[in-house]
Order: sequence, then structure tokens, then C-alpha cells
Amino acid sequence: MTGTPQRGTAAPGDLLYFTDPARAAIDCALLAYTAPLLAAFPRGDHHPVLVLPRLNGSDTSTAALHTVLRALGYRTHGWRLGRNIGPTSKAVHGMRARLDYLTNRYQQPVTLIGWSLGGIYARQLARRTPQAVRQVITLGSPIRLARHDQSHANHLFHRHSHLHIEPLDLPLERDAGPLPVPATSIYTPLDGIVAWRTCLDEPAPRTENIAVLSSHLGIASHPAALWAVADRLAQPADRWTPFQPPSLLRMAYPAPESRS
Repeated sequence: MTGTPQRGTAAPGDLLYFTDPARAAIDCALLAYTAPLLAAFPRGDHHPVLVLPRLNGSDTSTAALHTVLRALGYRTHGWRLGRNIGPTSKAVHGMRARLDYLTNRYQQPVTLIGWSLGGIYARQLARRTPQAVRQVITLGSPIRLARHDQSHANHLFHRHSHLHIEPLDLPLERDAGPLPVPATSIYTPLDGIVAWRTCLDEPAPRTENIAVLSSHLGIASHPAALWAVADRLAQPADRWTPFQPPSLLRMAYPAPESRS
């Protein structure tokens, strides 16, 4: 007898999938509405940040995130590699070169922020060159994807697979262990593109999962996600602690699930 699949392990149903773009527009509108609250966002040491876009997205798709972080004083940079169509030679070698350039320019480690597929890239970069990475923050990234059918982006990803130079071996990060740097996964149980449970990181002393109530396509513009990003960036490099939302915003952050 087959048991009921665990909630959040299958690709989202039609309701979440087909409404995700419209809900993303609402997420963006919420950001505009809450813009006056930007002055209250946590602020840190203005260290460099590299932002990696979602599948089929470019630096334009992360413009809202860049705008907020630059307003907070961070030296925020896009990947400058055009549209993200997967691990092509241009993307793989370009990301490595971009990270090397920024660490040399600023003479300090860089925080990596990756949205969806960009977050998978960010974690790969952190494993490859941990000395260059201060922390990794992912937004709606299926970092523990086990099957292709757990994502509605599967066909779009494979449309360009003939250009990819690195395979997407599933399950992702099988037996890899925790990242060698602090890692924050911001996910949404209302995700319309990927099974949200695939976004949950494994428990470890410097890993955490933060839930917000956004769409997948709007998570990089959602005020609660951006507050959490700002809070994580504001931490001293040598004193990482788990996220604690302020009491007035607690309702914006559902209790995070665990992978157990």
C-alpha cells in the first residue's frame, strides 16, 4: 500500500502554478507600498554582494533586490552574463571569474545571493572557493531537488541542455554535507514553480531555513524576504546567529519546516 506523499515534495498543483505570475505582481506591488519602511531595515558593514538570477532571468530580473541593497549601502553586483539558461560554458566560467574579480577588487569575501537556479550556482561556488565567500543566501532555490518532476521549470531547463557543460545530477548535493560557510535558505510554502520542501537545507550549526508567504517569481521582491536578506547581511562576519524576526513582523514569517 502506497502512503500519502509528504506535503511539499511534489511539484506545485495547478492553482499555485498558474497563479504564480499574478501573485508575483502583488509581491512587487507590496514592495512599492512598503518602500517607506526601508529606513527601518537592518544595516550592516556595506560589504560586497554578488546576485545570481533565476532560470531565464538576467540582472534585470533582480533589479528590485539590487535597489534595496544599494539603498542600504551594500556594494551590490549582478553577474553580467545575460539570461540564465543553465550551466553553459559562459555561465560556469563567467561566475567564477566574476567572484574572483570581486574578491580581488574588495580584498574581502563576498556574500552570494542566488534566486532559484542562481542559488544552486551560489552553493556550488561556495563549495569550490569557500575562502572567497562570506555567506550564501538562496531565494526559492530547490537545493535538495531529488527528481526532475519536482519542478515546473524542468522543461525550460532542458531546452538548453545541449549547451550545458555540467550535468544536473540528482539528488542535488547528495552526501555533500553542509556548506563550509553560513547558509540561509529563504523559501515559500506557496511556491508555484518548485516543490518547496526541496528548498530546505539540512540541519547544521550554520544553516537555516526561513519561510515567507510569497510566490516563486516574486520572492526576490517580497518585503519579508528582503527584510530577512538585509538582516542576514547585517550580521558581523565572525558572529553568525539564526534569524529572529522582530516581534512586529513575526506574522510575516511562518514557522520554518525541517527536513526531518
